[in-house]
Amino acid sequence: MSNLQASLDSFLTLDGGLCSALVDANSGMMLGQSGSGVDLELAAAGNTEVVRAKLKTMNSLKLNDTIEDILITLGKQYHIIRPVASKPGLFFYVVLDKTKSNLAMARRKVQDVEAALSI
Repeated sequence: MSNLQASLDSFLTLDGGLCSALVDANSGMMLGQSGSGVDLELAAAGNTEVVRAKLKTMNSLKLNDTIEDILITLGKQYHIIRPVASKPGLFFYVVLDKTKSNLAMARRKVQDVEAALSI
């Protein structure tokens, strides 16, 4: 799946898929988005801080490792943050309705799209 918009739209085909974005973690700006239900511009900026904080903590702990994904579980939603391994500084952000989604399938889909992304 090489087209960015098609990649972002594919997350909405997941059971419970609400919205998605590709975010530049250096600036907090979105490079693309799909769906609705969350203020994606605000979420992109806020989740950039989450990624930065985790990377800073890993560095302080001298962990020689990478982030596969970050899962935030809310009462009604799952939020998945997945850095793009081939493009350091970018991450996918996917929001799912918790009552309708299968978290394992969603994580797998985000992993597959991230691996296939070519931008």
